[in-house]
Amino acid sequence: MFPWGHLAFGYLLFSPAVRLWQRRAPAGLAVLALAVGTQLPDLVDKSLSWVFHLAPTGYSVAHSVFVAVPVCLAVGALLIVRGRSTVGFGFAVGYLSHLVGDVLLAVALRQPYTVERVLWPTVTLPGYASERPALDRTLSYIVEWAEFLLASENHLLLAVYLSPLVAALLLWLLDGAPGVPRPERERL
Repeated sequence: MFPWGHLAFGYLLFSPAVRLWQRRAPAGLAVLALAVGTQLPDLVDKSLSWVFHLAPTGYSVAHSVFVAVPVCLAVGALLIVRGRSTVGFGFAVGYLSHLVGDVLLAVALRQPYTVERVLWPTVTLPGYASERPALDRTLSYIVEWAEFLLASENHLLLAVYLSPLVAALLLWLLDGAPGVPRPERERL
């Protein structure tokens, strides 16, 4: 799943949960924590693998449920103590939704290693067939995915892929675009 997919999936889970819990739209800082949580596993693991060559694949330490749960609990506890429980909740929803999203996408695409990708260190996925620079690997994934989605026989898949992105954007706008700074209005 690409970064925008993780962000959309996380927001589609987070906003309704906050509305049920607090009877209001999520606020900016909590949405920013959600955004960080949705990107953290890839920022850590893809860097460890693609940039520093310290992990065989982009699914290792930060994608592990054995790491994610304690990190979410620690961040949540710290933020509860500081009176920012919604911010901690946003981070946890973002982080955990990333792992769920990766597993669900692998299942949907019938890829090997579905649940296994979040079970490091009990499961280590096989390494990449070749080492490539991080930018080269990133661009090739984007091009391959775009070609796959735009193929004439994949129009339904394109609609399925774009629907959550559009839904998340609309929900975020409905929520008042939290996380985007607004200039103060001039008082008359």
